[in-house]
Amino acid sequence: MLSTLALLASEGEPSPLKPHTSELIVGLVAFTLLFLFLRAKVFPMFEKAYADRTSAIEGGIERAEKAQAEAQAALEQYRAQLAEARNEAARIRDEAREQGKAIVDQLTAEARETAARITARGEEQLVAERQQVVTQLRGEIGRIAVELAERVVGESLADDERQKRVVDRFLAELEAAPAGSGETR
Repeated sequence: MLSTLALLASEGEPSPLKPHTSELIVGLVAFTLLFLFLRAKVFPMFEKAYADRTSAIEGGIERAEKAQAEAQAALEQYRAQLAEARNEAARIRDEAREQGKAIVDQLTAEARETAARITARGEEQLVAERQQVVTQLRGEIGRIAVELAERVVGESLADDERQKRVVDRFLAELEAAPAGSGETR
């Protein structure tokens, strides 16, 4: 192969490694035109696309940061509202407890008052019934005493005034006698 190249170089033909000057000039002009066309038309589109992409990314980052700040503010607001709601709930519970306690105290006082009234009324009824029983017993004891006295004395005690005196004296002796003394008259 080397011998073929040496042979071609000796014959005066152009070398494949060394191009002609006209080919170099045409290639240089074509490259310059292509470069100028790319610089005028294609590179600005690439630059514009790059700038749009950059601004979109930066805008997206800014929007993301803004959204994150808004989310953080909303979270803080939510936490504040939650704390306020908890405080309100605690206040309402405390008020309900106080109202419940007041109602229980009021009902207890009313129940005691009612019980005291019922007890007083019962005691009054007992006193009235006792008085009535005592009156009935006095009348019965008086009648029995008059009958007994009539039998003992042998005369009639039909006179009301005399009968009353005998009954009163008998009852006075009964009341004056010590309780449980086994004396009989």
